[in-house]
Amino acid sequence: MNILILGGGGREHALAWAVLQNPKCDRLIVAPGNAGIAMIAECAALDTEDGEAVVGFAVEESIDFVIIGPEAPLAAGVADALAEAGILVFGPSAAAARLEASKGFTKEVCDACGAPTAAWARFTDAAAAKDYVAAQGAPIVVKADGLAAGKGVVVAETVAEAQAAIDEMFGGAFGAAGAEVVIEEFMTGEEASFFILSDGESVLPIGTAQDHKRIGEGDTGPNTGGMGAYSPAPVLSDDVAARALAEIVKPTVAEMARRGTPYRGVLYAGLMIEGGVPRLVEYNVRFGDPECQVLMMRLGGQALDLMLACAEGRLKEMSVTWAADHAMTVVMAAKGYPGSYGKGDVIGGLEDLPEDSHHMVFHAGTAAREGAVVANGGRVLNVTARGATLQEARERAYGMVEGVDWPGGVYRRDIGWRAL
Repeated sequence: MNILILGGGGREHALAWAVLQNPKCDRLIVAPGNAGIAMIAECAALDTEDGEAVVGFAVEESIDFVIIGPEAPLAAGVADALAEAGILVFGPSAAAARLEASKGFTKEVCDACGAPTAAWARFTDAAAAKDYVAAQGAPIVVKADGLAAGKGVVVAETVAEAQAAIDEMFGGAFGAAGAEVVIEEFMTGEEASFFILSDGESVLPIGTAQDHKRIGEGDTGPNTGGMGAYSPAPVLSDDVAARALAEIVKPTVAEMARRGTPYRGVLYAGLMIEGGVPRLVEYNVRFGDPECQVLMMRLGGQALDLMLACAEGRLKEMSVTWAADHAMTVVMAAKGYPGSYGKGDVIGGLEDLPEDSHHMVFHAGTAAREGAVVANGGRVLNVTARGATLQEARERAYGMVEGVDWPGGVYRRDIGWRAL
């Protein structure tokens, strides 16, 4: 098969790596890709949010299957354009992608199907939102309704902090994403990520993970897109997963089908778990980043078979084969991230690190310049390892981090602390 992956981050490098483990893949193109992806696959310049351009490219290159990595092309309807052109695609329609593209929409779906989640209210006016916060008190959660690259969420410890977040969002800090604001009850417990494939009818759980959102050790400092992750997540036991599937995921998928917008693709349920009871924090309509890196490390080549079955409506035939192992990824970011950061630092030592089924450095924000790999983003590298235990995976991952020659790189030294 000729396969096209849309995206250029660590998630897409991990997807590309897994797809290449499968003998069904004859040719792989990633658009736009990055310096690490270019070492294993062809890269192409392409406007990934332009459905017409993606269809044209896929036809020209005789592509059999398209895997859409990030949320923006999904929200822009690229999966719809490919499906209309008769090209097999992994990823939900724009209508179904609203489960991530609009926090308010997801809350409406949860209310309609009885899925347990935080109490909430939606606002288009700053004054009304501030009055609500003053009445509810803190801690409280303020979210930009639309897509904000994982950064449009503020967990406010005080009313003043919540009101400042409201001003920031309505003031345009997140562009159109902040035109509406959703304010939620603060939920206590432990957060974990549950990944499920859906072909519109059948659902298949494909793994659990936990990530570390905050920049600082001990989960301190501002939120980021994710500074590391590990899989499986001990808090998401088989019992909790079964309950989440029965009470949250299956009702959501049934409600989406009832609305005439069946959900096809990967559904990432962010859950808050307390006393063995899961509640939905949010849905994402794509593999998480950096959670995808640890999932792909553990799934390997079967990931392609699962995504194909999902796209072809054959999920009920499939099962997932798990090794009894663990994986961890440590994100190396540019100094200053998630605020302003520099680009262009040369990163050395990568060529001396192992690359096999137990060790991989997935590139996120990198570029190639004069034969060298340079930092070209906020989150730059995902140093990933597998082991028989989480401790072994951790030792391998941090051992590789020490081999990266990048004085301008920052990373957390406590990834996995909750489980370890």
